[in-house]
Amino acid sequence: METVKRGYVPKDTVEFGPKAADKLNAAAQELAFLLDRGYDTKSASTFVGNHHLLSERQRLALARITSPRAALTERKRLREAPEVLVLDGFNTIITLEVALSGSLLLEGMDGTIRDLAGLRGSYRIVDKTVRAVELLMARLEALGVKEALFYLDQQVSNSGRLRALLLDKAEYRPVQVQVELHPSVDGVLSRLENVVTTDAIILDKCGSWYNLNRGIIEEAIPEAWVIQLDGPSISAELKERPL
Repeated sequence: METVKRGYVPKDTVEFGPKAADKLNAAAQELAFLLDRGYDTKSASTFVGNHHLLSERQRLALARITSPRAALTERKRLREAPEVLVLDGFNTIITLEVALSGSLLLEGMDGTIRDLAGLRGSYRIVDKTVRAVELLMARLEALGVKEALFYLDQQVSNSGRLRALLLDKAEYRPVQVQVELHPSVDGVLSRLENVVTTDAIILDKCGSWYNLNRGIIEEAIPEAWVIQLDGPSISAELKERPL
């Protein structure tokens, strides 16, 4: 199997390196200020990005890291894992692949860890995929999860192959795993409880969610490259520290 660094972009070491930290932190604070006053993310991030002469990737990172205070307050995160979890499959696994690749990850103001890899209708299983799935299954077992229902985007290439891999790695685990291919995963997850995702749109609509990947990365992939920016709109009680 081909060795691939999922989410790797050579410029990231410069655009998100120490010399860029002050500019990115200032931009994050300004974006948070605007979001808290009702500006939408797209227009606010464009304005802030232009002001600081940020690259498209830096702007995307800011948008994924920063959230308005109202959204942070409303997101009903579960402190303890429930017996049943519903997982945004590609969202969860790709982030773990990026972590295993040593590529850029972002700590959001809501405590989630997000990537910039993206999924544009095409996905292929790489050398990091098997390890990511194994870490995921081990974490579910350690947390005492009884049932895990994975949703995969039906229209994405190789979703069937990923489904087969998930079921294979779950075969001898005590966790009962089901995998469904669905044409509208976001819509389904937005109506459910006990959701595992870092998609902000889903987080703002679902009944409750569990921050699964953060625990996996902190315990099993401590060398992962995670950047954290400062934003004034998140208070100490909202900001999640390492689990």
